[in-house]
Amino acid sequence: MQPKQSMEEIYKSYAMTVYKYLLSMTHDEDLSEELTQETFYQAIRTIDHYDESCRISTWLCGIARNVLRTYRRRNPQHEELGDWDSPSPPEQDEVIRAEERVQLIRRIHELQEPAREVVYLRAFGELSFREIGAVFGKSENWARVTFYRGKEKLRKEAEQK
Repeated sequence: MQPKQSMEEIYKSYAMTVYKYLLSMTHDEDLSEELTQETFYQAIRTIDHYDESCRISTWLCGIARNVLRTYRRRNPQHEELGDWDSPSPPEQDEVIRAEERVQLIRRIHELQEPAREVVYLRAFGELSFREIGAVFGKSENWARVTFYRGKEKLRKEAEQK
């Protein structure tokens, strides 16, 4: 079934969402751009399979997830946590916030699957729990519980340090 929007409209509306999701998973801007393009290429190829049972953003993030898995399978040498450039010029507050963000992302990265990906989708992909559940083929409640458990684990680890 064809979506009511053209692929060009879909791209304009959702490219940034897909890019942010991939960036949260790869921490690499160039790779995220490349994978975003591949995601939309795959979406064009499979548009006939879109049945409108979920939001377009959910469908696209599901494709992006598979594109990323394929990339990682083909490129095992690629580091999942990319290099972080410090801001230029470095202002004290910005540097501190960036360091805190890097520490948080590192702690998220240490979570076990599926909690890690659920937290990424919620925090950086800005997906609803319903959309996250759809990406995993699970319920909205499953996504809420998984996110909560991951968040609680991060909070407890932060308190211990």
